[in-house]
Parts: sequence; structure tokens; C-alpha cells
Amino acid sequence: MLSRLFRRLFLEKLIAAHQAGRLSFFGDHAPLAACEAFTAYLRPLRKIEWVVYSKRPFGGPEAVLAYLSRYTHRVAISNSRLISVDDTGVTFKWKDYHAKPRERQKVMTLAVDEFIRRFLIHVLPKGFHRIRHYGLFAKGSCADNIARARELLAVAKPGQPTAAVDPSKPACPCCGGRMIIVEVFARGTTPWHRPTGPTIVIRLDTS
Repeated sequence: MLSRLFRRLFLEKLIAAHQAGRLSFFGDHAPLAACEAFTAYLRPLRKIEWVVYSKRPFGGPEAVLAYLSRYTHRVAISNSRLISVDDTGVTFKWKDYHAKPRERQKVMTLAVDEFIRRFLIHVLPKGFHRIRHYGLFAKGSCADNIARARELLAVAKPGQPTAAVDPSKPACPCCGGRMIIVEVFARGTTPWHRPTGPTIVIRLDTS
């Protein structure tokens, strides 16, 4: 059975970590640092059935990544769901999952202050992070890792122009490449320029 195989392998790795000194115990569990006490603590776990649930995702790893990205890179409500906004309230579309599939799409109007209150519930408190980076982008060593990666890849540092850049042209502060100024517009105004290539549509599922 998968559960018994998982139980054996899990306990074997746990004992190996204990023997290698990679486990630390504090408070009431401090006595478990002794080999005999730790072995006795694990003995009852070998006699009970473990519940193991494991199966491949329906859509593969890509579907799992897409599912998680909707929670890490989406906003509380997309502009496409907003119907109208005025002094009396905000009207928007929402889904009622208790209703039948064809009747789930509904419309709601909230007072402006109530809409803002509900929106701010989705804003993380100070000190919380929506995404934590590990490995190369770990916060504690991110700057050193990126600097080392740039050195190994022979990539120019941010703000440092490359040899091929025309000194009369402005340089990108990030990659050092030559920048082409398309338009300069004041803050809060809408730019006149529109991309000439095909429009890229980014869909955010906020249901």
C-alpha cells in the first residue's frame, strides 16, 4: 500500500536526520534529542495506518501553476467586472456559486464606502508578503546573488551602458540598452501612442 510505503520511507528519513544531528528540540520536547527517547517516541507511529492521498493533477503542472497565479498575481476585482461608479454607489458583476451555472452571474450595487471597505480586506497588512522568494531571489542574499549572476553572464549592471550603446541616446536604467522615447506625457494623463503590433490581452480570473 502507498500509505505504508510512505510511512516507512518518512520514518527512515526522519531517523537518519536525527542521527545526523539535523533535528533540534526545545521546551517539553528537549528530551527527544536522545536517541533512545526519539526511537521510543516514533515506535507507536509504526503501528497506526497513515492516510496518504496522492494523484496527478488533472491538467498537469501547467494547470497547477495557472491556478496558483490567479491568487498571487490578480487584483481583488478586475475593471471588466465594474459596471458603473457614481456618488451613490459602485455597481459590479459577481458570481453566486450557490446558484445554477447559468444563473451565477449577478449584479450588485454597494455604497462607495462599503465597496472600499471590502476591497481593502484583500490588501495584506504591513509585514505580510504575498510571495516569498527562495534560492537565487531570497531576500537576504538577493543582491549578492544577482550581482554574481551578472558577473558570470557578463551582463552590464543597471545604469551602466554597454559598449554598443550610442552615448548620444538615453540608456535604460535597468539593462543599459538604448532607449527609444516614443512619447512624454504628464502624470495622470492618457498617452496618445498605441502599440502598432497585435494587442496582447491579459485575462485575470477574479471569480
